[in-house]
Amino acid sequence: MTTRDLLAGVPVLGVLPESVACAEVAGLEYDSRRVAPGYLFFAFPGAKVDGRAFAAQAVERGAFAVVSELPAPVDAVGVPWIQVEHGRRALATAAKSFYGKPDEAVELTGITGTNGKTTTSYLLDSVLRTAGRITLLAGTIEYHLGPKVLPAANTTPESLDLMRMLAELVAMEGRAKAATMEISSHALALGRVYGLHFHTAVFSNLTRDHLDFHQTMEAYFAAKALLFDGSGGPAPKYAVVNRDDEWGVRLGEKRLDSEVLWYGLGSDAMVRARNVHSGFDGLRFEVAFDKVRFEVQSPLMGRINVYNILAACAAGMTYQLSPEVIATGIAACPGVPGRFERVDEGQPFAVVVDYSHTDDALKNALAVARSLGAKRVITLFGCGGDRDRTKRPVMGKVAGDFSDLVILTSDNPRSEEPLQIMNDVLVGLKRTDTRTIVEPDRAVAIRKAIEEAHAGDVVILAGKGHETYQIFRDRTIHFDDREQAREALRAFGFRKRATQ
Repeated sequence: MTTRDLLAGVPVLGVLPESVACAEVAGLEYDSRRVAPGYLFFAFPGAKVDGRAFAAQAVERGAFAVVSELPAPVDAVGVPWIQVEHGRRALATAAKSFYGKPDEAVELTGITGTNGKTTTSYLLDSVLRTAGRITLLAGTIEYHLGPKVLPAANTTPESLDLMRMLAELVAMEGRAKAATMEISSHALALGRVYGLHFHTAVFSNLTRDHLDFHQTMEAYFAAKALLFDGSGGPAPKYAVVNRDDEWGVRLGEKRLDSEVLWYGLGSDAMVRARNVHSGFDGLRFEVAFDKVRFEVQSPLMGRINVYNILAACAAGMTYQLSPEVIATGIAACPGVPGRFERVDEGQPFAVVVDYSHTDDALKNALAVARSLGAKRVITLFGCGGDRDRTKRPVMGKVAGDFSDLVILTSDNPRSEEPLQIMNDVLVGLKRTDTRTIVEPDRAVAIRKAIEEAHAGDVVILAGKGHETYQIFRDRTIHFDDREQAREALRAFGFRKRATQ
């Protein structure tokens, strides 16, 4: 395809030289290290790095032109420069055309919201695989492409990477294809999913997060709503929306051009849960939709996962899957890494690793612990550096209100001083009477949390979940809460007996 073909519909500023417009494009790239001869290179402005700085390297590697929303730098003499209104939207449009519109050849579901995206996506992927689909699962933890597991650079891939994966999915031999994606507010605001054809869009909830990027909750909500407006493509055929979330209700009031399936626990929800039983062995409840009733069972725990399961069930219904297939798929999902994940070495108390890094997610995790009959809840958490500072005291207040002991520590301090971050959190913690231990070394803090635990307690290691690193100002080290907890438990003499 030519440059003119790939950029059809993209607002180009200025005149596109005929020699560039007619050039056959061998590939697209936004990473100069992966450029090959005959490629178009897309240079994005970034929060820390200006993509134009790599244009010369891309040209040296064979790029015949550069596409950017920024003007050419003064040292770009002789480099064909195509300035467009929006760089990432231009890449999304070009990538979709280059790979033959693969998003239109799969059953594509996008899941957005503050909490629950990852768990809901794993549940729905399990349901779709149970239904016989070959699937792509893209999200925070990793990407699953058929039998392959790929590292996740972003919760939502750049449009070019997504189109490559979708094209590979379409090319796989066999049954119908389906893709389930977590859609972050950053991806929507930046244009990573611009122009995609979603069959189903899911909205879980909206709580305080990412205000360092969006500034206000209204702007955060507006970014999420782009998924349901179509964001450069048609509106999704179906919208699955949490009826019990105030932002979900607002979303539904926007008169969406989609068929809406409301889910929740209230009687006004279309897809709702009845007779919920919850314990350490998981969840069991009846799903009610119109005149349809069916029971689901899951090893997942707590009220928040009732919502996640309902969302996955409702999304499955938009593909006309039977209750039997949906229930089997839900039961087949064993759990999600770092989401209320237990670390068991035979100790008489529970140790749980959870990704909760917002006040609402932390409150949900602590509520699950309480619902399981914990004698005491011991909460270890921290707040990330170079992120929204306004949520720090709020998280401190939540931890203090719903815990019997709080151990405040570090969680990816990045360029900030850990003690300064913890001081911000302490503003909220001091508004409670809960005993608090301050320990900036997370490994030491985990040992202290386990040392403090007694029979019947629940220890929650919150914030990092599936992450296997800790980011400091000058280095990134390997760090896994699950590994640290297991080592600490064994150091205190616990060791799970091998089953025969």
